[in-house]
Amino acid sequence: MRVLAAMSGGVDSAVAAARAVEAGHDVVGVHLALSRMPGTLRTGSRGCCTIEDSRDAWRACDVLGIPYYVWDFSERFKEDVVQDFIDEYAAGRTPNPCMRCNERIKFAALLEKAIALGFDAVCTGHYAKVIQDADGNPELHRAADWAKDQSYVLGVLTHEQLKHSMFPLAETPSKAEVRAEAERRGLSVANKPDSHDICFIPDGDTAGWLAEKIDMSTGDIVDEAGTKVGEHAGANAFTVGQRRGLKLGTPAADGKPRFVLEIRPKENKVVVGPEALLAIDEIRGIKVSWAGLPIAEVATGAEFDCYAQVRAHGDPVPAKASVERRVDEAGVEREGLVVTLVDSLRGVAPGQTIVLYQGTRVLGQATIDAARSLQRAEL
Repeated sequence: MRVLAAMSGGVDSAVAAARAVEAGHDVVGVHLALSRMPGTLRTGSRGCCTIEDSRDAWRACDVLGIPYYVWDFSERFKEDVVQDFIDEYAAGRTPNPCMRCNERIKFAALLEKAIALGFDAVCTGHYAKVIQDADGNPELHRAADWAKDQSYVLGVLTHEQLKHSMFPLAETPSKAEVRAEAERRGLSVANKPDSHDICFIPDGDTAGWLAEKIDMSTGDIVDEAGTKVGEHAGANAFTVGQRRGLKLGTPAADGKPRFVLEIRPKENKVVVGPEALLAIDEIRGIKVSWAGLPIAEVATGAEFDCYAQVRAHGDPVPAKASVERRVDEAGVEREGLVVTLVDSLRGVAPGQTIVLYQGTRVLGQATIDAARSLQRAEL
């Protein structure tokens, strides 16, 4: 096949491209220039897709003997990922920018351009696998190494996108093996640290970065009963589950620490309460998509058993889910997701992504619109 290898500049994508070449595919490497901000040039392990990374990607392609290009997707990245991140926080939600990047950049804009240029598939260094069912339809599954599994952040991929996705690291038992293979192949990124944090916030100070982008104004911090217990300098700087930095003037009656339970941007209020009230029992999701063909229960609206995961490295918990049809403000009928958790989850926030699994298979995902605590509802 003609394969476009997305080269981040890290060891995973380099080894994935090497395996695609070794498998006999006609491979071309491409690095995505996602930012023109000078502050993203760094040394070390923070962020990704920097000038430094583009040079590492070029060196890897040179060793592999494949063509190398840099595609400028910075404007689309700014609109679809960075601005979305700002807008979500301004609305009091907690977004996942890596999810949006996979959805709108790496497996939408990139794949769209790749297919237009005649490529059959896009190859990445993600730890996940695509399996064909009995009828040849693609299914997304967890990687062999669950510790490195990245199927959660790929839960936004559609049936059509999975047909053109290639994950050569799917069966690799450990990251150590990938690094050892990179060294054997003479790739200079063999010992390069993993990237982490949000790539467009290189210093890791999300609150400080947001303060420059969102209008912040002082407001009240209230307890679950609505009683004022403190003040904040900007509700958008808080996240559900946060404990530190609340600076409450009124201690809790039981003397125990309080946590952020809810953010109300329209009222400019932050609601705090005991840790027990962070336990969520029901989640409602919007912007639903299915990773491959949806299971039969989706069409009928019947409840089905599954496992729910709300963080990239979080533990999946048993749940029951069903699809409901909702009419939005424009009068358009859309799918909504209702998930009842068998085991409650702590600190779930609107804006996060919920991904559903059956066994190792990714069923689909939704953006969390509301999270409900039965204990809190009874107060």
